[in-house]
Amino acid sequence: MNEHAPAQQPDERLVEYRSSIDNIDAALVHLLAERFKITKAVGRYKKEAQLPPADPGREEIQLARLRALAEESGLDPAFTEKFLRFIVAEVIHHHQRIAEGEHF
Repeated sequence: MNEHAPAQQPDERLVEYRSSIDNIDAALVHLLAERFKITKAVGRYKKEAQLPPADPGREEIQLARLRALAEESGLDPAFTEKFLRFIVAEVIHHHQRIAEGEHF
């Protein structure tokens, strides 16, 4: 492909696909924002109740449940687990910051 060639206009089908992807991406961002809003409330509750920031038993149960859900949905379970472990690590980080007295 010539780097100096004019960009081609995407065809209508590609535009429709990309529009759907953009909508899904927006929904994912909103869902993650809502999820973190709730998990921060959990972190504040854990601080009040003097509970540890992490709950490895629950995390493993959730990962197993969501891996099975991924398989049922035709999504790569290994990808799903990596994605969820990333989210859980961020949640634990938030809970640790809350436990240390940070407000965010």
